[in-house]
Amino acid sequence: MKQELIDELIRLAFKEDIGDGDHTTLSTIPATAMGKVQLIVKEDGVLAGVEIAKQILSTFDPELKMDVFIQDGSEVAYGDIAFTVEGKIQSLLQTERLLLNVMQRMSGIATTTRRYVKRLEGTKTRVLDTRKTTPGMRMIEKEAVKIGGGTNHRIGLFDMILLKDNHVDFAGGIKNAIARAKEYSWQQGKSLPIEIEVRSFDELNEVLTIGGVDRIMLDNFNVENTRKAVQLVDGRYELESSGGITFDTIRDYAETGVDYISVGALTHSVKSLDMSLKAVE
Repeated sequence: MKQELIDELIRLAFKEDIGDGDHTTLSTIPATAMGKVQLIVKEDGVLAGVEIAKQILSTFDPELKMDVFIQDGSEVAYGDIAFTVEGKIQSLLQTERLLLNVMQRMSGIATTTRRYVKRLEGTKTRVLDTRKTTPGMRMIEKEAVKIGGGTNHRIGLFDMILLKDNHVDFAGGIKNAIARAKEYSWQQGKSLPIEIEVRSFDELNEVLTIGGVDRIMLDNFNVENTRKAVQLVDGRYELESSGGITFDTIRDYAETGVDYISVGALTHSVKSLDMSLKAVE
């Protein structure tokens, strides 16, 4: 599914940008003209999107030749040349914006994720992303999180059962929600992991009494209560902290001993990394 969605994203992005033709390029550049461009990094950060860039280029024009000097996941600095691309100038110009949009976005996410990961060095806690992604770009945004050293939570609604507050409330409580989730999995012949969100110690204790889940999400617990929850659970279930956790406070939460901390900011409010694609004379 991942590759299918990336292929579809690339197809739709070209359709959106080029439409019935890049008339500026078609009117000014001969179809046979050949050239070369280089990707120049203009800001310190973590490079991401090189492999997707290869797919963008080969999808549009399989004859384009890409020479890569810096791989995904590498830390880069202003002035670094990540790769060059040679081929028809018309193809280079028509792929430029999509390639840059994807790489700048992915590199911004990878850079932000790397900051959070480094913030947690020395603890056992891993940084998770969320479903707070750009519609249609989730696969590449989550790939950027991995490139930055983070861990993907569920990809979508299909690969985990996550019983959040609304599911619990609409199902008539924690007991009903867990029972229905387990019954559904059995009926469908699926072995989906089950996670449940709790909002209080009363709910946490109820889950511990019922069991039947793989992970418990502590929703908007402060640091002190998170530490108490870790002691109460005592390793019986994976624990995830979520809600209102910032870069400044994430280390405090990690030091309580939780297994995961989910951070929506990895994908929903990052700044793209500055870079450009320039002609090589």
